[in-house]
Amino acid sequence: MSNETWNWRRWMTGRRRTAVLTLGTIVVVVAVIARATTSHGEHVAANLADEAAAALRPALTVTTARAERRSMPALIEASGAVAAWQEASVGARIAGLPLVSVNVNVGDTIRKGQVLARFDDADVRAEVDQAEANVAQAEASARQADANRDRALALEKSGALSKQDILQSVTQAATAEAQVAQARAALVAARLKLDYTVVTAPDSGIISARSAVLGIVAQAGTELFRFIRQGRLEWRAELTSAQVSAVRPGLAVSVTLPDGQTATGRVRELAPALSADTRLVLAYVDLDHTASARAGMYANGAIQTAERDGTTVPAESIVIRDGRSYVLRLKGVRVEQLAVEVGRRQGRVAEILSGIAPGDTVVVRGAGFVNDNDVVRVENGT
Repeated sequence: MSNETWNWRRWMTGRRRTAVLTLGTIVVVVAVIARATTSHGEHVAANLADEAAAALRPALTVTTARAERRSMPALIEASGAVAAWQEASVGARIAGLPLVSVNVNVGDTIRKGQVLARFDDADVRAEVDQAEANVAQAEASARQADANRDRALALEKSGALSKQDILQSVTQAATAEAQVAQARAALVAARLKLDYTVVTAPDSGIISARSAVLGIVAQAGTELFRFIRQGRLEWRAELTSAQVSAVRPGLAVSVTLPDGQTATGRVRELAPALSADTRLVLAYVDLDHTASARAGMYANGAIQTAERDGTTVPAESIVIRDGRSYVLRLKGVRVEQLAVEVGRRQGRVAEILSGIAPGDTVVVRGAGFVNDNDVVRVENGT
């Protein structure tokens, strides 16, 4: 074998080795690239799955309710003062006597005929005793005069007495009877004065003012007590001329007192004319008894005039944002924020005039803490 042939074979062998190494390197690189690509895809898919899971993670657990079609009262809202239905004054009916006892205070409940106070009655009792004695004396004189008259009349036919004597006997008997009547009238007056020393309640009610002070010597007519008759209060609703046409006696009324409690009642009557100062009409509402109502309070209320159907939701489901009212409607697992127009309210229920329809599911508890398109979890049993 020549040197040239040997060198050629050696060169070819080197070329084959280089090609094999190059091909192996390419295969390794491709495998590495493929593996790296596969690993990156799995990482991207994992990230996408995490993002999807995060997107479906509930923002809050809420409760829901369905919008319903129901009948609600049409209301006329007004404001006005709470006042006594009628106030009665109890005054002194006798003068010049000191007050020796005061039995009631402001806020006490009294009944008709109850003793409220007493004046010193010693002098008046003496007058009663004197009047009784005068009656006894007048009656005795009248009996004697009657006997003289009867005797004179019996002797009239015999002529033993003159006509003048007989007439005098008859006149004395009549005068004695008049004196008896006068004495009896004086006795009645003395007994009335004795009765006036005891101050009694003319009706049942609640004491609202007391000016009686132990030991005062009052004049006749001086006010000692003032009370609310039968404890009855009324709400004087101030209505405009447009509102008054829809109000009539007998309508139900709900009044919200300053402490948050609610008093109920019914319209008793309407004032016959508008006030010249305010151009308003007063509706007088008899209030049912409630411990927190006080005369002089100023309260808001609503008069129920009629019933009409409307779409209602729990009042708790309505949220106020940027001065507008919204409800969060549930669609699948997400919520949709809808602007609504709120109408009448009754207790925990509110009327929705526009924005949702009956049958829509709205978020109730938690509505103020979720936003449009949030994912929520609905609590079981709602």
